[in-house]
Amino acid sequence: MAIEASFTSTDDEFPLAEVFEKFPNSQVELDRVVPTNHAIIPYFWLQLGNDSEVSMDGINHPGLNDLKVVDKVGDEALIRIEWDLDYESVLKAILETGVSLISAIGKEDKWTFDVRGEDQQDISDFQSYCNECDIPLELVQLHALSPMHSGNEYDLTEAQREALTLAYARGYFDSPRDVSQDDVADELGITRQAFASRLRRGMRRLVSSTIIHSSPE
Repeated sequence: MAIEASFTSTDDEFPLAEVFEKFPNSQVELDRVVPTNHAIIPYFWLQLGNDSEVSMDGINHPGLNDLKVVDKVGDEALIRIEWDLDYESVLKAILETGVSLISAIGKEDKWTFDVRGEDQQDISDFQSYCNECDIPLELVQLHALSPMHSGNEYDLTEAQREALTLAYARGYFDSPRDVSQDDVADELGITRQAFASRLRRGMRRLVSSTIIHSSPE
């Protein structure tokens, strides 16, 4: 039976810890796109909370080979990342043990990693690898695979779920539309660009978790 588990970490040795030193009060969300070169999690979104300029200059860590700003939409920046997988971290543990990463969200004081295994043993192997390699993680939740009607399997962040739900409630998806992106963005208290980004990424995750994920092989 498939098992999902949530782990938290306050370890400041995670490769992206220095991002928070340069951008305090920001949030990092690893983007689980399917890479074409076998890289693991090649992008992350940096949510700043303001429209300041973004540069990765000065951010160095033995677990990182390169960081590059790809695009910026409102208060969010898309960053291309090249990990050094010789460095022991949660991502190397995921790669070595075969569990699947559902989501990874980091703030200045804590990271939350949600993973999925085909059975309990997969989760145990992941925990054992982390313990043996001194990767500090705390298991905070363990449960069977979420039922399809729960919404958890869509892997939406709270911000994406809020944007999609409000857009639906206000008639953004109706034809003709009852509201514009500016209208919904104003109600959320964010820029139109930020709302469009959340909407786009949320829709991509919904398609990936439903139409694509459930398509017969």
